[in-house]
Amino acid sequence: MIVRTLIAALAMWSALAQGQTLRIGLASEPTSMDPHYHQATPNDALAAHVFETLVAQDAGMKLVPGLATSWKPVDDTTWAFTLRQGVKFSNGAPFTPEDVIFTFCRVLNNPQAIAGSYANIARKIDKVQVKDGSTLLVTTKAPYPLLANDLSRMWILWNGIAEHGAISFDPDRNCGVTGPWPKMEDFNSGKNAIGTGPFTVKSFVRGTGITLARNEAYWGGKPAWTEVRMVPVPSAGPRLTGLLAGDFDLIENPAARDLKRLQGDPKFKYVVTPSVRVLFLQMDVARSPSPQVSAPDGKNPLQDLRVRQAISMAIDRKAITDRIMDGAATPANQFLPDGMFGTLPHAPVLKYDPAEARKLLAQAGYPNGFSMTLAATNDRYINDAGVAQAVAQYLSRVGIKTEVDAMTRSVFFPRRAKREFSFAMGGWGSDTGEASSFLTYWVTSTDTERGLGTSNYGGFSDAELDKVFRQAITTVDPAQREKLLQESVQRTLALLPSIPLHFESSTWAFRSDIAYEGRADQLTLSASARPAR
Repeated sequence: MIVRTLIAALAMWSALAQGQTLRIGLASEPTSMDPHYHQATPNDALAAHVFETLVAQDAGMKLVPGLATSWKPVDDTTWAFTLRQGVKFSNGAPFTPEDVIFTFCRVLNNPQAIAGSYANIARKIDKVQVKDGSTLLVTTKAPYPLLANDLSRMWILWNGIAEHGAISFDPDRNCGVTGPWPKMEDFNSGKNAIGTGPFTVKSFVRGTGITLARNEAYWGGKPAWTEVRMVPVPSAGPRLTGLLAGDFDLIENPAARDLKRLQGDPKFKYVVTPSVRVLFLQMDVARSPSPQVSAPDGKNPLQDLRVRQAISMAIDRKAITDRIMDGAATPANQFLPDGMFGTLPHAPVLKYDPAEARKLLAQAGYPNGFSMTLAATNDRYINDAGVAQAVAQYLSRVGIKTEVDAMTRSVFFPRRAKREFSFAMGGWGSDTGEASSFLTYWVTSTDTERGLGTSNYGGFSDAELDKVFRQAITTVDPAQREKLLQESVQRTLALLPSIPLHFESSTWAFRSDIAYEGRADQLTLSASARPAR
C-alpha cells in the first residue's frame, strides 16, 4: 500500500515537473489585457504574466532587476538604467531602448485609461537619452527619488504595435508615432498583447476566463506550467468548493472561516500573507450640496471636520476585522502598516466611541443626523460588500442613516472616476512601499501636470499639506524625506479627507503537490507556483 501511494505521488510530481496546466480560481477578475488601462491589483497580476518592467519587485516588495539589470541616480534629476541584453518579445522582436521610450509616450496618449496613474509617472519626465545602446538616461523635471519604485509598475510594450518614424521622447510631436495609438480592445483581442514576460495570451474573455501559454523563448527562468487558465469566481465559497472538487489547483482568498476545512487535509495547503492594501472611506468635501447626501439644512455635512471625525469614531474596526474579515485583516490607524517608510512610528488609535460621535454630530448642527449612500464594490476586495454593510450599520446607529449601493467594479470604478459618489469605500495597495503612495493619488490637491491627486475624487485640498508633501516627494535625502512624509500623514489624519479602515491579509489555498509563495502586493503569479519537492 505504501509503495503504491509513493508511486502515485512520484507520478503526479513527474507530471507537474514536466509542465502541465495550472488552473486558478480568481477572487477578482482583471478588467483588461491592456497593462496601462487601470492600475488595479488583478490587472497588474495579469500584466505581470505577459509584460515586464524595468525594475521588478520580489515577494516582499524589494526592488530587484527586471528589464534593467541596474539603475542609479547620476544627479538629483537624472537616473541611469542599464538595459538587459538578449531579451526578445514574444513575437521574436528584440527588446530595445525605443520600446521603453515608446511606452513612456503611450501612457501619455491613452484616453481610455482610468485615473491616469501611469501617465503621472511619464509627466514627471523631461527627457530620455540612449547612451551606448544599453544605457538609458532619464531626466526628470524635478528631483524624483521614487522613479525606480514607480517604474516597477510601468509595463513595457513593443514599439511595433503602432506606426512610427524615429522614436524619441518628444510628447509635443507625438514621439514620432504617425499612426493611431494602441487601444484597449486590441490588447484584449490579443493583437497587441506582445510582451517579454514568461507567458503569452491565448484568450481573454471577460466573465469567462483567461488562458495563457508558456513563452518558450522567455529569457528568465522557465515557468513550471505550459498553460495557465484563470477563471473568475467572485464568491469565496464556490472558489473553495472548486479547489476541493479538483476544478482548481490554486485559488485566491478563501474565506478565513473556511481554512479549518483545509487544516489536517494532506491534499491541500494554504499560505496567509499580510498585505499593504488599506480599505478606506473617501468623502466628497468639495461640493455642497452633494448628490448622494441629504441633510436637513440642504448642505453637505461631510465638509465639516467634526462630521468626518464622528464617522471615524462610529466604526468598530476591530469588530469588522474579527467578524467580517474572520481575523484576516488588521485595523488601520494610518494608510500604510506601521514600520514602513514614512509612516508614523506610533500612530494614534482611531478609537471606537459612538457616544462621542453623536456629540460631534450635534456640535456640527446635526443632532438628528442626516442621510447618505455608501458606494462600494461587491467583487473587488475581500468581503467588500459585507464590510460596506457593517460600516453602514455603525453609522446608522449614531444617526447617519446610510444605505449601501454595492456594484461590480466594472461599474463602480468608471462611476467613481466621474465623481458620481458622495461617500465611497475603496482600497489601495502602496506599490512603492512608502507612505507617499496613498497621499500622492488620494489626498493631495489635484494637479494633473505634477501627477498629484488624480484619484482625489472627494475634491479635498489643503495648502499646508500640499506644501509639505510636495517638498517630501522631491527630497532626495531619505531621512529628511521620511520626516516630511510623517508630517504629511499626521496632517491627513488630523483632517480626515479619507478614513482608513483596515489592512487586508491575503490567502492562497492550493493542492499539496504545489508550493506557492504569497506576496505582500497581493499579486497572484503563476510563476510563483512550482511543484512541491
